[in-house]
Amino acid sequence: MKLNHLTAQNFREMVIAGGKRLSENVDLINKLNVFPVPDGDTGTNMNMSFESGVKAVQQSNEEHVGRLAAQFSRGILMGARGNSGVILSQIFRGFSKAIEECETLDTVNFVKAFVGGVESAYNAVMKPVEGTILTVTRESAMAGDQAAHDAEDIIEIMEAIVQGATVSLDNTPEQLPVLKEVGVVDSGGKGLLTIYEGFLSALTGETPVDISYHTAPSDTSHEMIHDMDENPVKMEDITYGYCTEIMVRLGEGPTANKDYDSDEFRQFLEDSGDSIVLIEDDDIVKLHIHTENPGAIMQRGVEFGELILIKVDNMREQIREIEADQAPEPRKDYAVIAVAAGEGVADLFRSVGVDIVIEGGQTMNPATEDFVKAIEKANADKVILLPNNKNILMATEQAAEVSEVPAVVVSTVSIPEGMTAMMVFDPNASLEDNQAEMTEMAKEVTTGQITYSIRDTEIDGIKIKENDFMGLINDDIVLAEKNLEDAFEKTLDQMLDEDTEIVTILVGEDGDLDFAQGVGDRLMDANDYMDVEVIDGKQPVYNYILAVE
Repeated sequence: MKLNHLTAQNFREMVIAGGKRLSENVDLINKLNVFPVPDGDTGTNMNMSFESGVKAVQQSNEEHVGRLAAQFSRGILMGARGNSGVILSQIFRGFSKAIEECETLDTVNFVKAFVGGVESAYNAVMKPVEGTILTVTRESAMAGDQAAHDAEDIIEIMEAIVQGATVSLDNTPEQLPVLKEVGVVDSGGKGLLTIYEGFLSALTGETPVDISYHTAPSDTSHEMIHDMDENPVKMEDITYGYCTEIMVRLGEGPTANKDYDSDEFRQFLEDSGDSIVLIEDDDIVKLHIHTENPGAIMQRGVEFGELILIKVDNMREQIREIEADQAPEPRKDYAVIAVAAGEGVADLFRSVGVDIVIEGGQTMNPATEDFVKAIEKANADKVILLPNNKNILMATEQAAEVSEVPAVVVSTVSIPEGMTAMMVFDPNASLEDNQAEMTEMAKEVTTGQITYSIRDTEIDGIKIKENDFMGLINDDIVLAEKNLEDAFEKTLDQMLDEDTEIVTILVGEDGDLDFAQGVGDRLMDANDYMDVEVIDGKQPVYNYILAVE
C-alpha cells in the first residue's frame, strides 16, 4: 500500500484514529506523571483537549485539507486544558498554519506540517525544557524530514515519525533527571506518541475508522438527549436539581464488576430521579436523568463498564444565571477572574473583589474556552486573570491572547498567591501596572499544601508510600508522614520563621476544622504578634492549604 497524496478524508480519519488511541491510553499516560500527588491528569487533559479537535473535524464536511486542519486546530485550542493540552493545541496550530493553503498534501507538505508544529510549540513555552513533549515533537519531526529525502510515500514518512517519537520518548529520562529518578518517561511525550500511532494506524488501514466513534449510539438517541428542555422556567419547577448524563461502554475498564441488567438499572433510575432517557445499543448505554445525587449515578455506571461521557449541570444554578442575565448590568471598567476549587475558597475570592470564580484547580483544569467565555460574561473593559495553579497558567495566557477584551494574566500558581495578589489590586490603575504590582505581591506569600500520595516513589531523597500524607512548600515535596496531623504540623513548622505575622489555614473537604483551629489558637497564644485565620475552604485534593506571610 502506497499513499502519494493525503486528502481531507485521509486527514479526518487520522485525527479520529489518533483521538481513539489517546482515549484508550489515558490511564497509562496519567500514571507516568512524576509527582505522586493525585493530579495525574496529563492524559486526561490531552484527551479532553484533543477530543475538541476530533469533534470539529467530525462535524465538518470540508474537503480542503488545509481548511479542515485549521478547524481541527481551532477545536483543540478552545478545548485546551492544562499545560499539556495547551502545548498540544500549539503543536497542531503550527501544523495547520504550515499547510493552510494546501487542498491535499504531498510528502513535502506532509512533513512541513509536523515541522511547523515544532516551532509553534517551542514558541508557546516561555522556558522550554528538553526531555518533555517538546523534545518528542521536535525529534519525531526531524525523523520524518530525514525520511522525506528518499521517500515518496506518506505512510513511510509517518512510520519514520512514529519511530522517531518512540526513540525520543525512550530517551527522555536521560534528558530530565527527575524522570530518571522516578523511573518513568515523559507523560506528555507518551501522549503525543500515542496520537501519532493512531495517525499511522489510520493510514495503513490497521485500525478501521468509525467516524462517530465517541458520539451517541445513534442520531435518534443524540436528539432525544439534546432536544429535551433543560431550562425549567422557575425554581419551584425543579424536583431533582442535577441534569446528569453518562455514557457507559459495557464490560470495559478496571471497575466493571457486574453484568448489565436493564430491568434492575431502570428500577434504580426510577428511584433516583426523573426525566429519564435510557438508550441501550449493543455495548453502549447512554443515560440522561435529573437527580439529586449524580455521584451515585456515575458510581452505578462504572460497575457495568467504562464511563466515556460525563456531563452534570446544576439546573438551579442555571435558573440563577438566567435570572441574573435578564437583569442588564452596566459595563464595568475592570473585572477580575480567578480559578478556585471549593465553595469556601470561592467565597473568599469574591469577598476580596473577584468578579467571577471559575471552578477548577488540581485535577480539574479549565479550558481556554472557559476563560474566553468568562471574559465575555464579565462585561468589563479590562480583565485580570488569576490562574492560581501552574497547570492552568498557559490556558489563561492563551485566553488573554485570543480575547477581544484587553486582558492580562497575573501568574499566580497557588490559592494563597491569588489571594495575596488581590490585596494590591487597584481599580484606578492601568492593566500593566496592576499586573506588575499584583505579580510582585504574590511573591510575598509562602504556600503550603497537604495531600496524599497515590503511589510508592522517592523524590529528592524523600521516600513516599502510597496513601502517605505529603507536605509541599511552594510546590516542592518536603516530607511524607503516615499521619495527616503530623504532616500538617511539621509542614507548617518548616514555613514559620521569626518574621511571620499572618498565617491562613484553608481546611479542605477531607480536613478537620476543629483540629486546624486548635493549631491556630496555640500559635496565637505563643506569639502575641501573630494573626492566624482558619477558613473552611472545602477544597478537594488538598486536606489543608497554608499561607504564611
